[in-house]
Order: sequence, then structure tokens, then C-alpha cells
Amino acid sequence: MKTKILLLAILSMTCVSLLAQTTEEKREKRKNLTIKEWNTNAATQTRFLDHITKYNAQGFKTEEIEYANYGQKSKITYEYDASGKCVKEVEYDGRNKVLRIRKFEYYTDGSKKKQYNYLPSGKLESSKEFEYIFAN
Repeated sequence: MKTKILLLAILSMTCVSLLAQTTEEKREKRKNLTIKEWNTNAATQTRFLDHITKYNAQGFKTEEIEYANYGQKSKITYEYDASGKCVKEVEYDGRNKVLRIRKFEYYTDGSKKKQYNYLPSGKLESSKEFEYIFAN
């Protein structure tokens, strides 16, 4: 029984380690990357821009822009703290007018603790708390 528990613990730690490496490797590949997604209309063979995602020098996503046939549909920008956690998201409409602002707090283990939702004026509209419950 003790051997099984020990093996499960080692396997769990190995999986977590591999998962962390995979996340780190993904971020390494995304440094200063811009991804453009293009759609093609099957009937007219017209190609149009659908989405752009930009990453910074640290490999963190800094901007997502969604397009429609008339131009920019929406945009979200992301800001991070020194430890790499997203602390702020700003959502814009098609005319780059701020729609909402979200700010985040984290627990010491890195999981989200709170989300604050602000109106474009900066007034707090609502907040959300995250609770993590692990089943036995």
C-alpha cells in the first residue's frame, strides 16, 4: 500500500513537472510572435483576416483582435505582473472604445483569487471570487 502511494506521488510530481515544462516551452516559442488567422469564402474564394494574436518578448499574450467583414470587431489587451500572472484585461469595441476592464488577484499558489470588473469610467461594477474544492 505504501509503495502504491509513493509511486502515485512520484508520478503526480513528474506529471506536474512535465506540464510546467510544456507551458514554459510553449511560451518560449511564442516570444515576439504574431499569429494571423485568415478565412476564405468557399463560394467567392475571397480571403479575409479573421483574428490576430500578439505575444511579447516574454511569450505572454498581449493583444487579441477579432475582425468581421466590416473591419475590427473587438480587441482585448493583457497586462502581466513580474511573476507572469495576468493582472489586467481591457476589452475594446470595433472603434477602440473601452467596453470593460478586468483586474485579477491571485493566491500564493498562482490560482485566481478575485476578479474585479470595471466600467469604462473606472467605476467598479462587480467582483468575482474563485473557490477551489478538490473532491476526495
